[in-house]
Amino acid sequence: MLDPEGTVEHKPSSSVSKVFLIPLAMLLTIAALLLLAFSATQQKEPDFYTFKVVNIRGKLVSLEKYRGSVSLVVNVASECGYTDSHYKALQQLQRDLGPYHFNVLAFPCNQFGQQEPDTNKEIESFARKTYGASFPMFSKIAVSGAGAIPAFKYLIDSTGEEPTWNFWKYLVDPNGKVVKAWDSTVSVEEIRPYVTELVRKIILKKKDEL
Repeated sequence: MLDPEGTVEHKPSSSVSKVFLIPLAMLLTIAALLLLAFSATQQKEPDFYTFKVVNIRGKLVSLEKYRGSVSLVVNVASECGYTDSHYKALQQLQRDLGPYHFNVLAFPCNQFGQQEPDTNKEIESFARKTYGASFPMFSKIAVSGAGAIPAFKYLIDSTGEEPTWNFWKYLVDPNGKVVKAWDSTVSVEEIRPYVTELVRKIILKKKDEL
């Protein structure tokens, strides 16, 4: 086709368009892959409160309900030499600091010395009637070895401390991260300052947000 000057009009070649479109497509693909990678890194990392467990009455519950508060996770037993002193001290701690900013989370376990042989119903009745336990209790479980429930595996992996007896204690902060672990020989009173400090920080933070 001739233009007004009588010269031939050249149309852009389709091959030229392809030259630009291919790199553009590649850039868009790379951008999409980078976005997916970024999204994956932003996904919530597991913490203690992301797990689900079975409560003492047999109902599957999420530990998310305790997010924002401090938790002291304990593997309890009804017939242990530590039972009386620990149950009394744990209930006192629950009474003093719970339940809005703090909770004892009790997990019965029969792995050590077969000292938690009863049913969940009997365990709950014993704790409530004997010690007035008002803290949350969960179904009897394994807390160590291959059979340990995922929530306890997380506690163990986070601290490098695996229960070797009844009444091990794991302190979990409001974000579900494990702060510290103590074995059976450490009394609840020795742990109280650590718990109190975390609870104090929650209260101060809430005051600042008012």
